[in-house]
Amino acid sequence: MWLKYGVDREDKLICIEDIPRGKTSLKCPYCQGSLIAKKGKVKEHHFAHEHETCRPVANRQFPTLPLYDNFNIQLSGKDLAQLKLLWQEYGAKNYPISSYLVTPGLLKAGMLKKNVYFIPPEYELSDLGKIPVGTLELTRFNDVQEPLLLKKLLKLELDFEHAKHKNSPDLAYRLTDLKLYRAQLKRVLACQLYFLEIETQKGIFYKIGVTTRNMQERLAEIKLDLIAHYPEKVNIKVLGTWEHRGNVEKYFKHRYQEFNYLIGSLTEYYKFKIQEAKNVLRELEQMKPLILSEIFIDILEDSSSLVKIAA
Repeated sequence: MWLKYGVDREDKLICIEDIPRGKTSLKCPYCQGSLIAKKGKVKEHHFAHEHETCRPVANRQFPTLPLYDNFNIQLSGKDLAQLKLLWQEYGAKNYPISSYLVTPGLLKAGMLKKNVYFIPPEYELSDLGKIPVGTLELTRFNDVQEPLLLKKLLKLELDFEHAKHKNSPDLAYRLTDLKLYRAQLKRVLACQLYFLEIETQKGIFYKIGVTTRNMQERLAEIKLDLIAHYPEKVNIKVLGTWEHRGNVEKYFKHRYQEFNYLIGSLTEYYKFKIQEAKNVLRELEQMKPLILSEIFIDILEDSSSLVKIAA
């Protein structure tokens, strides 16, 4: 968990991905301290305080979207290793999982569920349990993640209301938490997910990505990046686009990480065989269109509900 947003002079939240690396004019949304944009090749891009890190950031208390960029679901290293083993030895083969192989941590985290059709009843991975091992289909992933997104939003709103009612000393922090969460949710809702087929003189590969811009502008940018590596031939075909599905991009990368195809410093490319690519596209096409609820519309439009909450 890293601080991904700073505030500008107009108190507008700015994402780390939208600015260059180095010292910035942005301030910490919690303490108003000066921020430096850390955008290296090892750690996730994030903001660091120019001076001492404030308590909310140091304690990693700021909110993040559930199942957006972390898919271990807070499992211990031991439980995660056991879950992966159970998938490899049982889940992938559709074998039942005996109760003596089940750990309390996996049960408590909801990674496993009983299958009453086995006699005697045994366990299998739940939809939630398939996420850390990257085997849950994209449509099912959306079904699992969306209620969690809304549940956390409601909790943050209630936490703020409670702090306001009690005139709590951390009232400002609670409001900042809510603003940060809404900004993150708005960002993924505003994004269009795309899947591309790219033909070069050295073969065909694929790209997943998101954009809030005109697709033609994004394609021109991608082609410019690739020509540096494949000067003889770069043909790009858009296989599909999905509105408001920015939430899926990082899970896609997690699910298909074994097919990741590095091109210099470019990391969002994948090498699939023909049938594999067809299966991936079919899975993407089976995703249900996101029906924007009033809550999501409110987030996208930055309408007055947050102002009312803060008043």
